[in-house]
Amino acid sequence: MSKMSRREFVYMMAMLGAAPVFANSHTRMTNTGKLEDYYKLKPFGNARLIHMTDSHAQLLPVYFREPSVNLGFFENYGKPPHIVGEAFMDYFGIKGNKRLEYAFTCLNYEKHAAAMGRVGGFAQIKTAVDFLRKSFGKDKTLLLDGGDTWQGSWTALQTRGKDMVGAMNLLGVDVAVGHWEFTYKASEVLANAKALDAEFLAQNIHVKEDALFNGSPAYDEDSGLAFKPYTIKKMGDARVAIIGQAFPYTTIANPQRNIPDWTFGINADSMQELVNNIRKNDKPDAVIVLSHNGYDVDKKMAQVVTGIDFIMGGHTHDGVPEAYPVKNKKGTTYVCNAGSNGKFLNVLDLDIEKGKVKDFRFTLLPIFSDLIPEDKAMKKYIADVRKPYEKDLNRVIATTEMTLFRRGNFNGSWDQIICDALRDVKGADVSLSPGFRWGTTLMPGQDITFDDLSTQTAMTYPETYVKDMDGKTIKAVLEDVADNLFNKDPFYQQGGDMVRTGGLSYTIDPQKDIGHRISNLRLSNGKLIEASKKYKVAGWSTVGSVSPGEPVWETTEKYLKNIKHIRKDYHVDAPDILGVKGNPGITKC
Repeated sequence: MSKMSRREFVYMMAMLGAAPVFANSHTRMTNTGKLEDYYKLKPFGNARLIHMTDSHAQLLPVYFREPSVNLGFFENYGKPPHIVGEAFMDYFGIKGNKRLEYAFTCLNYEKHAAAMGRVGGFAQIKTAVDFLRKSFGKDKTLLLDGGDTWQGSWTALQTRGKDMVGAMNLLGVDVAVGHWEFTYKASEVLANAKALDAEFLAQNIHVKEDALFNGSPAYDEDSGLAFKPYTIKKMGDARVAIIGQAFPYTTIANPQRNIPDWTFGINADSMQELVNNIRKNDKPDAVIVLSHNGYDVDKKMAQVVTGIDFIMGGHTHDGVPEAYPVKNKKGTTYVCNAGSNGKFLNVLDLDIEKGKVKDFRFTLLPIFSDLIPEDKAMKKYIADVRKPYEKDLNRVIATTEMTLFRRGNFNGSWDQIICDALRDVKGADVSLSPGFRWGTTLMPGQDITFDDLSTQTAMTYPETYVKDMDGKTIKAVLEDVADNLFNKDPFYQQGGDMVRTGGLSYTIDPQKDIGHRISNLRLSNGKLIEASKKYKVAGWSTVGSVSPGEPVWETTEKYLKNIKHIRKDYHVDAPDILGVKGNPGITKC
């Protein structure tokens, strides 16, 4: 980012930071000022891209605590997104701004949440998007959705993502890509994509040859592409190419059984070929990749693929308030990310002319629900979507004195509850829970409802299991997941967090090679895990085959109903982490 662009970012963030901080989170923006007082950006350029990603079906405003641990090593040490807490505030020059501290970090989280309330909400996002379009020019503005939109709530699961398709249409999304969208059946994905007003793109999903031979549908039978790879959009007098990049490890990280005919991959070579062809034949003024690779994978793609102006990324849920510059053989590609759960909107204003981006302004706008009035049509749509399920959604299961959150490299209090539930209900020695990054935050003093529980568990393969596993296998599981997270080569990172554990402690050295990161595995009673000894292990969310047990939300609800209350001192397991002293990707919150 140029110095001018960086100053522009600081100016606009300071403008938003001037918004009042209320002692009462129910105080509305309409009582204190106008929307444009906090969200009006200085006019710049001739094309505007608005980008959201990883909303995980959160139609209503939510609480969402940013991580205290987001470690980066090797070439990504101390670089976005691997900066948290005070280091984050210092890096971006926004120290002392309470609004932005609340938006971007976990610092003073409970205090800020009590004062400023929830974030996101599709009714608020609709108001903000409409304002950003109208103030710039509708014909010069595009809204991009980076995926993970059709999954993450009870209503999304029950409607198979259709509720979110309707919300996206009402929001006015122009282009979309996917990841958790592909955890529904292929026929459901195709039906939803057809019902979507936006173009659903992917240059890296192909239909298998035998499936094509047997009549499986494809966007293009000659190439085998399952979906349209790119689109050219006219934005005022400019022409902009948008290329779709789906999550490349979908059939590894998620079950292939629902989409057996499709293959996924990073496909950097085909991306380069596609960019070259677009530049040569379509002659656009700008080339944008709408990606669900994950931040570090996007940075490496920006290094190895030339000719891309911006990568608008998602998957790793990183709220990074700058367009990060990555040098390659032929110039610079900028990488952007828009956080998760509807908490942010990326706004990228481009000055483009004659096949070139001359300059740009980038802003990551936090969506503070107390500053933005709800769009009436979207509010009604959300109420109608939730109405058939209200009895279940509003059912109170337990209460909590502590903040319940998920996001973080190693554990979260919500994950601990799920792990403890698996051990308690299943009578297991050890429990394992996936390192999912989706899931909202619950504040102290709130009831835990089934709606809250479903934000942590609502997915198409929630079945639980109990199996005997020897110590060697348990260690191998931890080593494998750790490599997905900390591999030196970003193209081998899958973008999740470390598997969560119950009844088990361990030491990890993230900078070592696979097979040598995990040591000192012990049961909760302090006994060392023995390689050849069998242990009773409970878990959920199996990728290879369907597990025999009940859905994890039933297991967790049983546990919560039994204990009734989460105390402030509820124990959350955490591994001993080696080699992280001074690392700006870890802090105490």
